[in-house]
Amino acid sequence: MRTKRASRGTVFSRLRDLVDVFAASSPARFAILIFTSLILMFTALLSLPIATASRTPTPIVDAFFTAVSSICVTGLNTVNMATHWSTFGNVVILIGLEVGGIGVMTLASMLGFIVSRKLGLRARLMAASDSNAGRIHVGPVSESQAIRLGEIGGLLTTVAISVLAIELVLTVMFIPRLLLAGADPWHAVWESFYFATSAFTNTGFVPHTSGLADFATDPWMLGTIALGVFVGSLGFPVIFALARRFRTPGRLSIHVKLTLLTTVVLIILGAIVLYSLEWNNPATLGAQQPIDRPMTATFLSIMTRSGGFSNVNVGDMHGASLLVMDMLMFVGGGSASTAGGIKVTTLAVLFLAAAAEARGNGDMQAFGRRIPTDVLRLAVSVVLWGATIVAVASIALMEVSKAPLQDVLFDVISAFGTCGLSTGLTESLPDSGKLILAATMWAGRVGTVTLAAALAASQRPQLFRNAEERPIVG
Repeated sequence: MRTKRASRGTVFSRLRDLVDVFAASSPARFAILIFTSLILMFTALLSLPIATASRTPTPIVDAFFTAVSSICVTGLNTVNMATHWSTFGNVVILIGLEVGGIGVMTLASMLGFIVSRKLGLRARLMAASDSNAGRIHVGPVSESQAIRLGEIGGLLTTVAISVLAIELVLTVMFIPRLLLAGADPWHAVWESFYFATSAFTNTGFVPHTSGLADFATDPWMLGTIALGVFVGSLGFPVIFALARRFRTPGRLSIHVKLTLLTTVVLIILGAIVLYSLEWNNPATLGAQQPIDRPMTATFLSIMTRSGGFSNVNVGDMHGASLLVMDMLMFVGGGSASTAGGIKVTTLAVLFLAAAAEARGNGDMQAFGRRIPTDVLRLAVSVVLWGATIVAVASIALMEVSKAPLQDVLFDVISAFGTCGLSTGLTESLPDSGKLILAATMWAGRVGTVTLAAALAASQRPQLFRNAEERPIVG
């Protein structure tokens, strides 16, 4: 008996050591492995007959697509989310939203913290990589960060508390409105929690068959959804920094300032442009009362952070409006947030670089701080990888679906930015098209930096530098 236990212990110990070595040698690949494994596990669960209301198995492609959309907190769907799934299926989906929203690596570190009651160096590095992509790209960095390595324990505590607290507050805010709409107490609580989770994780799944049609001009419902999406899109490092600032007043980091400023500017500009383009469209804003149109335009602008909710038919919007939303969805939300896209700080760094070049400054500067050039290189890499993914996916999807570029580009960028808004194309795609969008969601949620770091070979020390020569640019 002791021999068997000893052998089992030896096997598990060896397996644990192998996992530790793999995680330490390539955190990015380890993150992708965990992420992909979770998607396959959720696909298996959603394929079970018990997961559907009709007790019939869901086609494997639709189960896979829903699993990817849930784990990637995207919100695109190929089945009716309100009627297709059973209670078991909805619970699986909600768990997927929580896992995807918190972040796989952060969740892994949280579980390790609960089990061991303390964070080891490896756990701190894994969580730091999840909160700051630069740590994966160049390793530990010396410049001031929103989350320092020694503060990862505080970050994880903030993540756990903020997720529970924010979703609880949102749930309480939703309940009275759903009760007034005629829902019984049980369904009011269940749907309120569903809305709260979907909003905070920036997913966009709606538990109603009619979507948001019943609340298309409801300020309380739309305002609560927008609040959840906005907070979720800021990112846990920003939430952590603001919570720390509330307890002990001090200077906010440049990451927090850039995230808040860029997010607010994009929301305001997006609302103004969408209102200007759609105010007389009889199929969208033009069908609403004049007093409701600014609210709808602002709501749609916030949803492009990666929210995915919509109180109008996106397919009926003008082509110019769709292009504006394409750009906003491509940018997405804050780093280490539940939102997708290239992130608002990436856009901010590119604009700061352009401003520095126009002024003839040798350094990028913001809020009295200098931004190192390696951050600019990382920002350019993120944009190029993101644009490449969108271009390849768009070409492939156009070839498969034969749909117009306007609709294809919108749904592809929505998938890459894990947004969830759709012109209606996704539901009509063949299986091959669904797989293309699923791969786009996966690449968008894993992150272009993490994906590039996972595919790149290990860095080799460079013992010499070539002679410098400047090409002509522009």
